[in-house]
Amino acid sequence: MNQSVSQPSSSTSKNIGKTGVFIVNLGTPDSPNTPDVRKYLREFLMDGRVIDIPFIPRFLLVNGIIAPFRSPKSAKTYKEVWLPEGSPLKVYGLAVEKMLQEALGDDYVVKLGMRYQNPSIESRLMEFQKMGLTEIIVIPFFPQYASATTGSVYEEVMRVLSKWQVMPSVKFVNQFLAHPKFLQGFVQNAQKYLQANSYDHFIFSYHGLPERQIRKGDCTKEVCKLGSCCDTLHAMNQHCYRAQCFETTRLLVKALNIPEGKYTTCFQSRLGNDPWIKPYTEDVIKELPKKGMKSVLAFSPAFVADCLETTLEVGEEYKEVFEKEGGKHWDLVESLNDSPIWVETLVDLVKTC
Repeated sequence: MNQSVSQPSSSTSKNIGKTGVFIVNLGTPDSPNTPDVRKYLREFLMDGRVIDIPFIPRFLLVNGIIAPFRSPKSAKTYKEVWLPEGSPLKVYGLAVEKMLQEALGDDYVVKLGMRYQNPSIESRLMEFQKMGLTEIIVIPFFPQYASATTGSVYEEVMRVLSKWQVMPSVKFVNQFLAHPKFLQGFVQNAQKYLQANSYDHFIFSYHGLPERQIRKGDCTKEVCKLGSCCDTLHAMNQHCYRAQCFETTRLLVKALNIPEGKYTTCFQSRLGNDPWIKPYTEDVIKELPKKGMKSVLAFSPAFVADCLETTLEVGEEYKEVFEKEGGKHWDLVESLNDSPIWVETLVDLVKTC
């Protein structure tokens, strides 16, 4: 008696044996309207790696204070950076997804996911699950490792994969701050400013983190002093976000031939009253004009795509602070966005993973 054998769907058959490339950024509201912004903030800030306090006080803080009161203000700022096609992070992300797919070719399947909101990590991985892939390479879009960013992506990916009956080989890119093409991308973007202007000082502003999160990452409990211990990146502090940021600055300074004493590494985007890693960008900016530094070129090398924290916070808000204190000229170097060299960086990360 003949028994029929079910055949895999054509969509599965054409992908069997391929490598999935999962590029992941932080996330974005579905729209710049207050309800969607509130929904986004609740998911983002309820992540225990972002606000690392016990669940109940975190729940009360986020749902009782931050999300209700911050959402209307955040909605206004999102509207200022929203593109005609949608959120900048998603617009640039989808463009990179398409460009990377073309660059890698038919042996790969590239998909963009967001840690918070849409397209979600879970929905994208479920698409991968149906493809019969041999391997999945996960690339969080964070040049420097932090528990609140890359670590959170790892955790969510593993949560979803843990439910699969069969899991393909999975590889994660931990950080890429020293990748030559990543650095070259920022150098290239800076050239038009350097050719047009002379700058008294250079600011390298990174997203901040609470000091306690940095200390938690020190497995020795002896190395992290949140000071000169970040002057070099070595085996003992290799996973320290602050040390990685200072190393990123050193590499960019070398590539840009910026003299010692003409640049500062600092940290932005504080939330709450607990101490965050220093120096604070706003404090640094206020002091520059008093020291005769009237012209500044700013970089945001913790971001590969322009967003609220780059375009609005560094590009506009800090410019206003600088000019209020007597500064005359402030420029912000764009992020990598959907530039060809950023895609080339990703191709290298995939091929060497």
